Parts: sequence; structure tokens; C-alpha cells
Amino acid sequence: MTQVGEGQEAEESAPQVMTFGAPTAGEILAERYELVEHINNDSAGRLVWRGVDVILRRPVAVVLRYPGGDSATEMLQAAVAASRVIHPNLVGVYDAIDEADRAYVVREWVDGQSLRELVADGPLDPARATAVGNAVASALAAVHATDMVHGNVHPGTVMISDDGRVVLADARTDGADSQENDIRAVGGILYFALTGHWPHAEAPLHGATAGHGRAAIPDAVRDAAGGIAAPRQVRAGVPAYLDDLTMDLLDPEIAPPSSDVLAAELARLDVPSEEHFLDNTGPLRFAADPDEEPSPLTAAGGRKVAIGIAGLLAVALVGLLIGISALGGDDKDPKTNPVAAPTSSTPVGEATPAAVTVRTLKISQARIIDPDSRDRAEVRDADKVMDGDEYDGWETQTYKRAANFGNIKRGMGVWIDLGDQHTVKSVQVYLSARGASAQLLAGTNDQPSTSTGDKNLLTEYQRKTIQSFQEHDATTMTFSGFNADEKYRYLLFWITELPPSDGGFKLGVQEIKVQGS
Repeated sequence: MTQVGEGQEAEESAPQVMTFGAPTAGEILAERYELVEHINNDSAGRLVWRGVDVILRRPVAVVLRYPGGDSATEMLQAAVAASRVIHPNLVGVYDAIDEADRAYVVREWVDGQSLRELVADGPLDPARATAVGNAVASALAAVHATDMVHGNVHPGTVMISDDGRVVLADARTDGADSQENDIRAVGGILYFALTGHWPHAEAPLHGATAGHGRAAIPDAVRDAAGGIAAPRQVRAGVPAYLDDLTMDLLDPEIAPPSSDVLAAELARLDVPSEEHFLDNTGPLRFAADPDEEPSPLTAAGGRKVAIGIAGLLAVALVGLLIGISALGGDDKDPKTNPVAAPTSSTPVGEATPAAVTVRTLKISQARIIDPDSRDRAEVRDADKVMDGDEYDGWETQTYKRAANFGNIKRGMGVWIDLGDQHTVKSVQVYLSARGASAQLLAGTNDQPSTSTGDKNLLTEYQRKTIQSFQEHDATTMTFSGFNADEKYRYLLFWITELPPSDGGFKLGVQEIKVQGS
């Protein structure tokens, strides 16, 4: 398993690794971290070991550098900065220690492989490539929210665990990069996942050039002027919207969106293929200047801009993740407020209903439903699913025996109250991990927040199932099976199976968003 940096072998140009006083299997660092197995040396000359935290009894990755002191400052500062950002798609950093003759960083151990290793067996299908891009963009959004830069996004630092979790590792803090370059690197990740080629020839792997060294990856296919071929020109089957999005991110003439807007757009695209209501909405497009007049190429259908950054930010603010709907207003001019054309079912002389505006509905309150537990220890923090922060949510405890709560309980859920009756278009639930099974239920009554009240509520709500997912393969569940002629106020996101996590089974609900009118 590649646990950090550029892969299982160092670049030919990598600095010489110092072996004087090198660690040995069984050695315990800082009276806590036992070294178990030397995994590899990365291209920066650091030694990567698999270890175990003898106090918490959990596996860890230990990255050692010789010597420590001033030469290890950048590595240690990056580790300290990374430890402050907690996110499901970021590798957790546990410790950073300088012993002068050596320095080391202790972080989460990820069982799996890097994206570079995964794609060595062939490019990913578009759905999986989108999921990987979504995870990386979400991780960067968390980093950028703290005004930091990752500065090291490439196929060697994107890791896919055996259970499907995608995490970003090995941030840098040398000030040599920018948030914009982080975002453009997501375009590179999408391009690489779709084609097996890396489009940033100038610095694809921590300063190495494409095609150089044993750990290098293939450069993109280029024309005589150096321009890269679009993914659809390299392989068949890449959807036009994903091709356009990838090339927009790589185009230096098109200003990229912020990382949180990009994450929201990729989350919108990262949905199961059976959810056809998104098929015709297309991707959001990015522009350097939203006021710029469209070129003839745009009018002819070329790969240019449909929506500028201002439009993207507006979309992000209203949570319009299910497509761009018509916006209503007070202007009575039919050119700006079109209504549906009369049909044969509309009596002559009667007004045709105006298009309904879809918006984000406010959740007035949320509560954890746990009918089979006596201690009620997990019913706290329900407000975190409605606070607008996708990086801090409610989570279950870790269940050791089985994914179905170890047969201890039927499940757990998050009940939400929309405050009034609404027509609901969709509910999006943002989760901490893939592989969960859950249902969205609806009811008409509230109950007291007690074990008995929860039992009564579940009994009623299980009579009306909106939609179900089994072992869902994305971190966003989008429920769209609502009756357009019915109004809803009370909904219950009911979890029946948990994904694997930390030697057991656990799930976090990061945020719930409701679209309707």
C-alpha cells in the first residue's frame, strides 16, 4: 500500500536516504508508536513504515525523515496544519515529532492503494472518476475554509481504501502553491482517472517531470502546440458534461470556481445512474469574466461558458443542486416571466399556472430517533445536520459486531421538521462514508423525544417509504421519490446498515438539504 507521496519506489532524482540510525522493526518511537513493517521510501527521501499505536491499539503510518531539525521544518509544519482540519476525505494526522537526528509524522493508516496504482490497471469509469473528484474537491474545500493550501494534489496523494473511501494525503506548506492551483489539480485528477494520463506536464509529481523516473506517470496526449486532447478524444464513453467540466478546470483562460462550489457541483453529478432527473441539467460551466460577450464559438456550441462564477456562487448559496430552474419575479413582462404554453387539457380562457420555483427549504428542527436504546447516548448533536456545515455532523457510535447495529437495534435515524407543509422535490443527505443502507420515510405526527415516542413515530413512518438505498456507493444519498401532488412536513432519514469504520461499523450524517416549494 502506498501510504504517502509518490509511490512504492523513489524517483531516480530523489535525495539519498540516510541509513545511519535507521529504524528497525519492533522499535517503539516516543514510547508509543511501534514500527511493524517498512513499506517504501517516497520521492522526497522519507521512509514510510506501517506501525501501531500501542496505547490506542490502532494501525498508523509513520513517515520518518533523516535528519530532523531545520531540514524537517516543512514536513512538520505541514503535519501540524493538516492535523487541524478534520474531514472524511482527508487522511488524519495524529502526531509530529522532531528528535533532531530524525523527525517523523504519525498519521492514519489507509488499507488500499493510490489513484496512480489503481489506474495502472486501466482508466476508471466516468461514475467512479466523478466520485473520486468529488471526494478530492470536498477535502480541498475543508482545507481552503481554513485559508490553507494543500499544494500537493496528484494521483500519488489521492488514496482509495479497500472499503471505497477516497482520502487526500501529504499536504505541503512551503508557500509555493495556491488555492487556485489546488482546484485546477482536481481537473488533473479527473483527467487522469478518465484517461490514465496526467495533464500537468510541468510538475506532475512533487517536482518530477512526466515520463521521468520509475514512479512517473504518462503525460497527456498533446498536439504540436502543446495543447492536451480532451478525455473524449482519448477514450470512448466519457459523457460530454464530464469532459467539459474537466477541460474547463484545466483551461488557464477560464477562472475556476471556489473549491466548495466545485465540490457541490461534483456532488450533484455523483449520483446513482438510475436517478434520471439530473440527466438533462448538464454541468455548471466556469467563466473568467461573466460579463464577456459570447464568442461565435460559444454560439456554435463550442466548449465555452454558460454560467459565470457569480452564477455559480448564487447557485451554491441557494443549494440548487438538482438543476437550474426558472426564477420567478415581479416583472410581468412575458419575456422575463414565461408561463407554460396552453395545452389541450387547459380550458380556453383559463390562466395557465406559472412555473414553480424550486428552492432550498429551511429545516426548523431535527432530532435523533433511537427507539431501541435505553441510555439515549446517541441522540445528541442533531442540530449539526442542519447548520450549513458539511464538515461537522452527527454520527453514530462504533458498532463492533455487524453492519446492522450488531442486531442490537433496528436502526437509527434523523427526524426533520420543515415547519409547515411543502411540496418536496428532493432530499440530499451528505454522509461521512459510502456503503450505508438507509430509507427516507414520511409521517404526519410528531412524538416526544423518548424511547416510547421514538417507537411510536417509527411505527407510523414506516407505513410511508419515499425511497430506499442498499449499500449506497456514494457519500450523498439523493431521495427523489416524492408525490408531486402531496405535501410533506415531517421526514425521517432511517439508517438500517452502517459502513465499516475503524475496526467496526459507523456512520456520520454531515448535512441534510431539502429542495421544494
